[in-house]
Amino acid sequence: MDHKKNMLEIVKSRHLRVGVVGLGYVGLPLAVEFAQNDVCVLAFDTAKERVGKINRGENYISDVNTERLTELVQTKKLSATSDFKELGSCNAVFICVPTPLDKFRKPDMSFIEEACIAIGKNIKKGTFISLESTTYPTTTEDFVLPIIEKESGLKEGIDFWLAYSPERVDPGNKAFSTKNTPKVLGALSPDGLIIGEKIYQLAVDEVHTVSSPRIAEMVKILENTYRLVNISLINELALLAGKMDINIWEVIEAAATKPFGFQAFYPGPGVGGHCIPLDPFYLEHIAKKFNFDLSMIHTAGHIDLLMAHRMTVKITSALNRHKKAINGSKILFLGVAYKPDINDERESPALKIMEEVLKKGGNVKYHDPFIPKIETQQGHVLNSVDLDKERLKLADCVVITTNHSVFDADFIEEHAQLIVDLRNMIKEASDKVYKL
Repeated sequence: MDHKKNMLEIVKSRHLRVGVVGLGYVGLPLAVEFAQNDVCVLAFDTAKERVGKINRGENYISDVNTERLTELVQTKKLSATSDFKELGSCNAVFICVPTPLDKFRKPDMSFIEEACIAIGKNIKKGTFISLESTTYPTTTEDFVLPIIEKESGLKEGIDFWLAYSPERVDPGNKAFSTKNTPKVLGALSPDGLIIGEKIYQLAVDEVHTVSSPRIAEMVKILENTYRLVNISLINELALLAGKMDINIWEVIEAAATKPFGFQAFYPGPGVGGHCIPLDPFYLEHIAKKFNFDLSMIHTAGHIDLLMAHRMTVKITSALNRHKKAINGSKILFLGVAYKPDINDERESPALKIMEEVLKKGGNVKYHDPFIPKIETQQGHVLNSVDLDKERLKLADCVVITTNHSVFDADFIEEHAQLIVDLRNMIKEASDKVYKL
């Protein structure tokens, strides 16, 4: 059988079945985009709770429209399962599983490995496979490919096609979604690139093809490392500016008037989310195999790792100026999401600062309208408290860690005794307002 010709005919007629492995912030939006474009989607996840929610039409990702999801489930365009044997019914499979760091800050590839084993054991000939999980360059060809070929007994480029297309999800972004964000795609074979482009075009507006998976993998790393380096730079400058009695926000505003050669980045308590704080460590991991030292990226990552401690010092100093110790003080954090107006606390700097304050004996509470409950890395479980003037008055220190649009800066400033503003919500510093 001519697998390429057969696949292109299936794609053209939209009679293909797409499998999406991993139903998180990347996988579910992608599954929905395919399904609402008249493609039958079967989503896979080991978490039976997620599978059950999808099959009941219940949404848990803020960037997915709940009514749309429910309709797709009801019309049987989208369904979910934990039975990975069903991968054999799919023409295309997209791997959207997490890639965290382990305790040594090295890439944890176990989720990708498990997905590849399941795919290899169950796929049929003529299947297109694309890895979307954030990872280091060479993963697709050196890690994913051998597992799938070993488990399946099939040959890439002949019996199946393998590609890499980095996810570019930006939670909470109202302007750009999975559909209208250009998709970068690199495949191991020319036929795989042609087929992959045709399949992705069923779900997204634009596909930008590159010459290999390792190019596509490096694209993702470059995008996020670029942000990390610049955010770390502005954070370090903000700390220096504070010592020099210089308003860094006014500096940035003035610099941004230059119409060329400058892009504004803004200081904060550190970077969060799944990608930006982790990607440099993926790159460092593979760079060591090539005996290469990424000194600039290492420094940027180091600056970010220190931000939680530096922000804790800032809180301690503010309390000291009001003749209070951090030990025993009531400290109220406003916002634990890593960016405004989302329900995602992954790698949030707020959690890291809260953990340090807890270690120093602070009595920590938080308010976040998007995140009702959190658990820190050290296992502290906290529930969001109501925010009113009494709560603000009772706190020895209010720390603004996330600038949610629902927060009323004037109300906070009026009723709080002491404020450490890490997000520039309150524009002017004062005897009771301390800026980053």
